[in-house]
Amino acid sequence: MDPRQVHAVVSLLAGRRWWTLADLVRESAAPRRSVEALLAELSLERGEDRFRLDEEQDRQIDEALKSGHRPFAPADPVGHLLAEYAAVVERMAEVIARAPRGRHVLDHVAATAETVVRRALLLGARFWMADARLLCVGDHDLTSLAVGMIHPGVETVVVDVDERILGYIDERAAELGLDVRTRWADLRLGLPPSAVGFAEVAVTDPPYTPDGVGLFVARGVQGLREQRRGRVLLAYGASDRTPMLALKVQNALSDLNLVSEAIFPDFNRYHGAEAIGSAADMYVLRPTSTSLPAADARAERFSAAIYTRGPQAVEAGARTQVSADDLADLRPDVLVGQWPKTVLPEVPRVRLSTWLAKPYAAKVRQAGVVLPTGMEAALARILLATRAERVRTVLADPTDLTDLATAVEPVYDLSANGRVLEAVRKAPDQSDDPAGRIVRALMERAHGKVANVWRDALIDVHPDLTKRQARTLVAETAPWALDVTLLELPLHRLRELPGVVRVCLAAV
Repeated sequence: MDPRQVHAVVSLLAGRRWWTLADLVRESAAPRRSVEALLAELSLERGEDRFRLDEEQDRQIDEALKSGHRPFAPADPVGHLLAEYAAVVERMAEVIARAPRGRHVLDHVAATAETVVRRALLLGARFWMADARLLCVGDHDLTSLAVGMIHPGVETVVVDVDERILGYIDERAAELGLDVRTRWADLRLGLPPSAVGFAEVAVTDPPYTPDGVGLFVARGVQGLREQRRGRVLLAYGASDRTPMLALKVQNALSDLNLVSEAIFPDFNRYHGAEAIGSAADMYVLRPTSTSLPAADARAERFSAAIYTRGPQAVEAGARTQVSADDLADLRPDVLVGQWPKTVLPEVPRVRLSTWLAKPYAAKVRQAGVVLPTGMEAALARILLATRAERVRTVLADPTDLTDLATAVEPVYDLSANGRVLEAVRKAPDQSDDPAGRIVRALMERAHGKVANVWRDALIDVHPDLTKRQARTLVAETAPWALDVTLLELPLHRLRELPGVVRVCLAAV
């Protein structure tokens, strides 16, 4: 009565084929520990990192299989379609091979090219994808590109915290001519406004912790345009040795009042993740009338520690140690983030998610910010979200300011002292450089729609332009700027902004 995967290992070993442990795990979808326990009971011949059955053990297993113990393979919901899309699998294998390497602190494990193509095929097999909208809640696996190649009419938005992935997806989507747009977001701080209520279906392969799955799926629910008909596809895997972990994850889904409409075992395969057999199930989740309220209520309560490894792991915690000494000579009008109650208790406090979601109502001259471990990617957005003259940010650890300085250079001078970052606002641009004035206007109104702010700033420089003419120029120069705020743009778009503004002005 052992799981089918363990019997599959025995069948794969029959015939005295040579195997590595990683290949055997991936082919069978059995957890690494289960495979190791089985191998310990068998008589093996070994050569370097490979092994195979000895002759006597192979004869015994061959007799057992011939007597009717060979395991059956379950039906694959889209396996019969793969041959028609072999060229897409081959192209996706090339795209995945060139992608940025996974970051273990974000629980990145690359899915196989066949897996991301099968995800796209499953979408087409279960849903009407013509002119549909897809939200990828995290997309290290590049599912968005596979969907675009198989369903060219789909409009896709990718939300991710990894700047490298967002930049790579933009490059490949442009190269392949796909309708895929990227948005930066740390999902612990919220879903980008342009992604809320955007899609018919959401796809996510989140960190495999209860809070990680719960948070990513909650954001997927928030991204659905029509709750009654929308779906969230979730890739999640657990070892058969840890049923309590799987139960906690399924309880997190139950708390979101979602129906598990279908679960396809071992649908997703990976390069790595041997603890769970290099495989994960595919859940098709259907919202109920109470799923969106539950997602809105619960998303704000998920911990900052949602990963299985690194400083943001569940076991590690994610708080930054701060005190009044970190503020020193600063006289903040507001404290942003989780400051201790004993630090300046009379000063108003704002959550990081609220700070990014909308402009702070009161005038702020000076602000103190504390960022938890692993949220350093939010720094540029935290600074752009205010017009304060001075912002002091306390980090968990010292950080490299190179990329940050490039992104916010039009508005801030930066300096660092250990893990304390000081940002001082520059004086307004009094030069005759129209591009600099437009960029400054965009960064001064980071909560506004980029296209609208850009249009108005362009008219200020060229008063003879009509609103329609100015907006057309922006749309032709920067189609990625439509329906998005500056805080949602990936870092590579922020760095490109001055150059693109100059192109726009040249077009006038």
